[in-house]
Amino acid sequence: MADQKLGIWKFFDVTHQFHSVLNPISNTKIDELIELLNLKPQAAVLDIACGKGEILARIAERYTISGVGVDISPFFVADAKQKLKQRVPNSRIEILNIDGADYKPDRQFDLSMCIGASWIYKGHRETLRALKSMTKPSGLILVGEPFWLKEPEDAYLTAASETIDDFGTHYENVLAGTEEDLLLLYTLVSNQDDWDRYTALRWYSTARFVEENKDDPDVTEIVKRVDHEKATYLQWGRDTVGWAIYLFKNLDTNL
Repeated sequence: MADQKLGIWKFFDVTHQFHSVLNPISNTKIDELIELLNLKPQAAVLDIACGKGEILARIAERYTISGVGVDISPFFVADAKQKLKQRVPNSRIEILNIDGADYKPDRQFDLSMCIGASWIYKGHRETLRALKSMTKPSGLILVGEPFWLKEPEDAYLTAASETIDDFGTHYENVLAGTEEDLLLLYTLVSNQDDWDRYTALRWYSTARFVEENKDDPDVTEIVKRVDHEKATYLQWGRDTVGWAIYLFKNLDTNL
């Protein structure tokens, strides 16, 4: 987490100025995934940690949906609202600026998503359980989660402030779903180019921010943290951590 002097949501905003999707996945793969969702007209969609609302907007452009997007960052919520207003002004999608863990819906959804933010529910399996409780029987659950490409070195874990138990393997991520009575329909796995683009774009965004905001009181802290993340990624993370999106079907008919 960021230093107390630097709000973490400001840090994420600064380092993601040039990202539309805040995860290491290509636009081509996202569009392919959205096509495979095959949502029925008037489907209800939930996106926990919706970020700038790009995936919600693309789904709304492809299908006639209603829905809710939830994000704790006031920066990203503002971006999401503006994006939806501009691109799908007639969509019935509500954006809420709250912690996803505090969102308690009064209905179930045809598609529930939490892509790249399982920390909200304290883990991958717990995220699947939370989304399952908010998803209709036979509905879809979409999650994005890191996985270990290989056993991480101790030096990497120390540098990244992570433990080996923070993630599983790609297989273990899938197994967690099947053990929760979910049927795996599809996976999208990020390749090296996806990761490099996502990560390097954060460096570029930071450099642009520093150039344009030299008097910002948080510049020193932002640069320090990004430099540390850059070195950690290049030395270890690039060969150690993978990332995938998992599409499951809810098989539980006893909700």
